[in-house]
Amino acid sequence: MKTDIEIAQSAQMLPISQVAAKAGIDEALLEHYGRVKAKIDIGPLRAKPRKGKLILVTAINPTPAGEGKTTTSVGLADALSKLDKNVLLCLREPSLGPVFGVKGGAAGGGYAQVVPMEDINLHFTGDFHAIGAANNLLAAMLDNHIQQGNALGIDVKKITWRRCVDMNDRQLRSIVDGLGGRMQGVPREDGFDITVASEIMAVLCLADDLKDLKARLSRIIVGYTYDDKPVTAADLKAQGAMAALLKDAIKPNLVQTLENTPALVHGGPFANIAHGCNSVSATDTALKLADYVVTEAGFGADLGAEKFLDIKCRAAGMNPDAVVVVATVKALKYNGGVAKADLGAENLEALERGLPNLLKHVENITQVYGLPCVVAINRFVNDTDAELALIRDKCRELGVNVALSEVWGRGGEGGIELAEEVLRLCGQAHEFRFAYELDLPLRAKIEAIVKRVYGGAGVSYSAAASKELDRLESMGFGSLPVCMAKTQYSLSDDQTKLGRPEGFTVTVSKVKVSAGAGFVVVQTGDIMTMPGLPKVPAAEKIDVDENGVISGLF
Repeated sequence: MKTDIEIAQSAQMLPISQVAAKAGIDEALLEHYGRVKAKIDIGPLRAKPRKGKLILVTAINPTPAGEGKTTTSVGLADALSKLDKNVLLCLREPSLGPVFGVKGGAAGGGYAQVVPMEDINLHFTGDFHAIGAANNLLAAMLDNHIQQGNALGIDVKKITWRRCVDMNDRQLRSIVDGLGGRMQGVPREDGFDITVASEIMAVLCLADDLKDLKARLSRIIVGYTYDDKPVTAADLKAQGAMAALLKDAIKPNLVQTLENTPALVHGGPFANIAHGCNSVSATDTALKLADYVVTEAGFGADLGAEKFLDIKCRAAGMNPDAVVVVATVKALKYNGGVAKADLGAENLEALERGLPNLLKHVENITQVYGLPCVVAINRFVNDTDAELALIRDKCRELGVNVALSEVWGRGGEGGIELAEEVLRLCGQAHEFRFAYELDLPLRAKIEAIVKRVYGGAGVSYSAAASKELDRLESMGFGSLPVCMAKTQYSLSDDQTKLGRPEGFTVTVSKVKVSAGAGFVVVQTGDIMTMPGLPKVPAAEKIDVDENGVISGLF
């Protein structure tokens, strides 16, 4: 059986100009990055009205058994294309952190992938490098300002802006820099975030255009003065140079699936520590070109979908028409307490114990957000008819259908059942609503997410977090949405609590404002903005031969 990378390397890719033509994109708007990749100049498309139906693909909380959310997204887009629908796929760009860490690539799998898979998973069109450069330019200008006399009166103990690198590197979480003498900088405690957690990633993904991007960059708060006044990128006169570094990165990237369905792959904030959605500019462009737009949000619906709906859709004025919640029988049995090694055996009791995790996510989509929903079971060969019937029966009690997805092994053909149900849902009337209103105090918004979306009993705040919430509201940031940073493995902030935990309290440890992105980041538990590599990193299996052919990437 072929590996994912072998399947991708044998793909018959169309020239990107032909893919663009399928998507209704004029050749004159393409900026070619070789034969099969291009950036799109979306300026001439801005005046077009949105016409497409927006389909969000999300999932249960991730487990070691895997769920296949990106694979399902790709296969669904290919299935809609097979049904002669005008469709565009919108995905996030992978981060090098998980590519070389635990997860591996993020371009789909099997016969439901976006290609060129190696390029997308590694350097692609350089967007993440540009974001990292802009982030670190701001950091350099901040420290240089302090070194050169500190006219703004910046308190080095109140600096909030960190450098970033797109790699899992725990050694850089907490560092001391500026050592070596008076001319080598001001010694201070510092640290790095992973690039996908940088506020600049969020800014790029939420900006409408270059003008909006520069305005958002100017509002970024990098620290505070001795008298506790915020210092922004505009105060440092950094926004122009940062925007210059990002002028190409803000343009969406056009690629294709294995079945030549057009795909926009752009932006990539993590969902457990950022807002977890591809760029507004890519999704907006797709909605203007296609009749159906398939997109995904990171990790489980408690993280990616919540932020997609409460942050991205609110900011961009988008109204989803259908939501797909992806699950696997194995992952549900894992939630029911079965060890990973034993997930292949039928176990209806464990499945029933694990099903509440899926049902909670479904309830959130249908009852909290008021959206039509279908459960997609990413099918494996050892799933039994009895297990599948149990899932169907439980979902039917919530008025939600279940569709089997076999896109990993069969491509778009294996997603026809799912596509037909999605088309049916797109024709249903619905009343989309948010989990909270913006005029609520910040604590009320946090508690609405914890109680309504996570199913928790309440929230506790560290002294520092409570003080910062009060300060942010006094500074006028109380009307912003909140971006929760939480473990992806549980509905709670404790990754060991699987299934559908109840009665738990979420602990808010830290709060900060991302004024450029336009939200308040709320860190829970011990969530970190710089992951580390596992004991056996995926990087150990990745290689390239003398002909430049990459292996071991998945």
